[in-house]
Amino acid sequence: MREASTDLLVEADPDTNVTDLLLERCHKDPFGNLYAHNTANGWLNVSAARFLGDVTALAKGLIAGGLNPGDPVAVLSRSSFEWTLVDFAIWMAGGVTVPIYETSSASQIEWILADSGARRIFVEDAAKADLVHTLVEHSAVLGEDPVAIIRMEHDGDAPNLTSVSAVGIGVMDNELERQRSAANLASVASIVYTSGTTGKPKGCEITHGNFVLVARNVIPFLPELLMQQGARTLMFLPLAHVLARAVQVVCLTAGITLGHSAGANGLMADLGSFKPTFLLAVPRIFEKVYAGASHKAAMSGKSALFSAASATAVEYSTAVDLAARGEGQGPGWLLGMKHSLFNKLLYPKVRELFGGNVGYTVSGASPLSLRDNHFFHGAGVPVLEGYGLTETTAPCTVNTPAMSRIGTVGIPLPGTTIRVARDGEVLVKGIGVFKGYHNNDEATRAAFVDGFFRTGDLGELDADGFLTITGRKKDLLVTAGGKNVAPAPLEEKLREHPLVGQAVVVGDGRPFVAALLGLDPEGIADWCAENKVAAMSPDEAAADDRVKAAVQSAVDEANKLVSAAESIKKFAFITAELSVESGHLTPSLKLKRAAVLSDFSTAVEKLYEK
Repeated sequence: MREASTDLLVEADPDTNVTDLLLERCHKDPFGNLYAHNTANGWLNVSAARFLGDVTALAKGLIAGGLNPGDPVAVLSRSSFEWTLVDFAIWMAGGVTVPIYETSSASQIEWILADSGARRIFVEDAAKADLVHTLVEHSAVLGEDPVAIIRMEHDGDAPNLTSVSAVGIGVMDNELERQRSAANLASVASIVYTSGTTGKPKGCEITHGNFVLVARNVIPFLPELLMQQGARTLMFLPLAHVLARAVQVVCLTAGITLGHSAGANGLMADLGSFKPTFLLAVPRIFEKVYAGASHKAAMSGKSALFSAASATAVEYSTAVDLAARGEGQGPGWLLGMKHSLFNKLLYPKVRELFGGNVGYTVSGASPLSLRDNHFFHGAGVPVLEGYGLTETTAPCTVNTPAMSRIGTVGIPLPGTTIRVARDGEVLVKGIGVFKGYHNNDEATRAAFVDGFFRTGDLGELDADGFLTITGRKKDLLVTAGGKNVAPAPLEEKLREHPLVGQAVVVGDGRPFVAALLGLDPEGIADWCAENKVAAMSPDEAAADDRVKAAVQSAVDEANKLVSAAESIKKFAFITAELSVESGHLTPSLKLKRAAVLSDFSTAVEKLYEK
């Protein structure tokens, strides 16, 4: 059993809660720009004093409406400035925020409202208001208590942020302070429901202490990102995800200007106009940026140039990484010259895709492929990969600019201990570990062993405390021959091929390992252009022998990572798009393995037909 720890850097008064961070920031720098609100006329800066005033007014409105300390309040919306405003207003009024992914189905929303007990819900717009109104009207599980629906946008006479704030004008400051200060480090700040790759989501009780201590300790741990003059970042991950919420609190504590981007459609334009200095993303975003850069090169007849630049970036980053580990001499003269050339010709265009000013990016939520990690490092956009779960308030390990090893998820955050059990499971103890599962004592008891949270992930710790995640305990396949197979490394390698959008390795209880592969439409277009082949639809590509041969080469490369008994013997294409909307990806873009295997069971069976 191996263990690694990082000492706590900053403590907190037991009576502190998240709103104290806002008050401290406002006292320290009232006119500093905490937020940039994306409007039709561009980015509108919001100072700490202005934000505190808006938060206070909305909090008083909630109190006037009967909100008591500890009451849960739900939020159903895409990421936006208003989401952040509502979050802090709920805390200022002493409430508990219950985030709901805006992609959630009616049944999921109903379950979260029922399980959390939330009888107030902030919604993004009229469409979401109508959805909630209809499900409440017909619900058999929400009981007789009415659910108040408040819109974030001003729309007619319906309750909205402005009208709720207006009714709080008579609430005295001392009443607000009484409710605000009722919470302390041990109090629940948010019930965050797991996005759920299987079964009903469980409500994770995240405390004020989790948010406060993570924020105060991450800042001095990552000074290159979080203590730089003029630091700013763009939030485009859903704020229903605890990682986004934790980063939001970190930014407020550090005085970093935070902007919001509502979704993928306008993301590239928002990056260009906002120009963040660091960025938080999930692996799928890096995959899309890489694919987009490759696509642009293919469309302009520069595929060969991009391929050479990509290979050089990966080779250069690998040499630098090995040298940092004491396992190599670093980039040689010729490699350095090639890298310098591409740093003038192509890499600036890659950096421009992130807005042009990004010094570092942070990747979390799921594993990032080695190829993508090395490519972005080599192109001048260093990726600091981290690891965490909802139950650990997201980050519990991370690579830092000073201590980084590509392929690992870094070292423990301050105040955190990582242990790898004898069976390989990663266990976590520390400042970010949640209080427990809401209304589920049995699940809470099962989630801990010797005071450590059982992550369900498999991993390895090296001698210097760097953690590598090798797979999910529940995803481990055992073939009919008794061979244990971790699907994640194979799937990550397969997704590096431009034709492969998603990969699901199968073989549990089967005679051999196989794979379901989702074709990427953009990748198909690029491949067709590069190979001077007529454009094809995913269905046509799946039946094309040339495409099959190209993908077989990707399978062969992936098989080099494992033994013969673990290698993929057959594969089949999935031509339907796997997405959040189809129910096959979580909102943080992680694969719902059980849903894929259920919906494509016929394809799996055909792989094993004799």
